[in-house]
Amino acid sequence: MDRQEKWDRRFLELAKHISTWSKDPSTKVGAVLVQQNNLVVGLGYNGFPRNVADTEERYNNRELKYEMVVHAEVNCLLMAGKEARGATLYVYPSFSLPPICANCCKAALQAGIKEIVGYSPDESDPRVQRWKDSIAISRTMCEEVGVTWRGWVE
Repeated sequence: MDRQEKWDRRFLELAKHISTWSKDPSTKVGAVLVQQNNLVVGLGYNGFPRNVADTEERYNNRELKYEMVVHAEVNCLLMAGKEARGATLYVYPSFSLPPICANCCKAALQAGIKEIVGYSPDESDPRVQRWKDSIAISRTMCEEVGVTWRGWVE
């Protein structure tokens, strides 16, 4: 295992741990934003905005939940602020590569991230199909602006 893979795996495991903080019963996502020299500048998990009641009823209403939840990647970018520019975004879990939906990708590109890292997706996970179209758009945007991604087998 080379040095880069070692650090990638460490930050992906941190993102995996952060994902457990989410109260979403169906999908727990974690994100870590890292600057050069392996300096963590942001952490995030998916959940409702601050002070919005995160009730079980709301989480179990998929349509309402999707409208209310702030994705882990966006929470991570908000925490990092200007420190996001030039950073690497680590996301757990991955439903495809790059491991980021189109809405989060737009925010990440606008913030100036340089790369995205995730574990290679489990193709049998039904969420892979659910996010397929959105992630295809992310891939297109990343390719156009030169943001790279990579995946590791978990």
